[in-house]
Amino acid sequence: MQQIIDQARELAIAEINQYGVPKMEHFILANEKGQQLAEQLNADKDIVLLGTMLMDLKIGQCIKEGRLAEHVQDSSMVAQEFLKQFNLESEVLTKIISCIESHHGVENYSCLEAEICANSDCYRFLSPEGFFHGALIFGNRFANFNDALTQLENKVDEKHNIISLDICKQETEDNYLVFKRLIKEAKRN
Repeated sequence: MQQIIDQARELAIAEINQYGVPKMEHFILANEKGQQLAEQLNADKDIVLLGTMLMDLKIGQCIKEGRLAEHVQDSSMVAQEFLKQFNLESEVLTKIISCIESHHGVENYSCLEAEICANSDCYRFLSPEGFFHGALIFGNRFANFNDALTQLENKVDEKHNIISLDICKQETEDNYLVFKRLIKEAKRN
């Protein structure tokens, strides 16, 4: 399994280096939070790590091509092709793909690992480190300050609505309220 993880990390980092997205700090943050949650909730840490590393595999290319909404589908397809070279058990492969395809939240997760990946992804905008890196992302993408803040607020709201694990709700709720207040106070009318 370590060989698969190492090669998946190389693949994900090559995409980040090529397209600049996601921010390396966001990539690392989601991986680390996923591992922490997997440990706390007795989930398969390898599946969670592969899920968090591969969930945004094609987001950079999709942004560059103006197809952001398709990044989950594209990431899943490329991950499936990548994972074919390994002799993974069907159940393990299904869980990894579910992690990728469910990372923007679903009503019913097919496995705990997928729910952990979705929740760990939310820390990219609901933790202090993730929030401020997010502010840099949108600050660079939008020339208008208010537009950048609006996009940041949309992302904070989106991630807040995805959080489903009680432990994550407890950890992020105060942050969410503070970030919402800061954005509101920073916006120029």
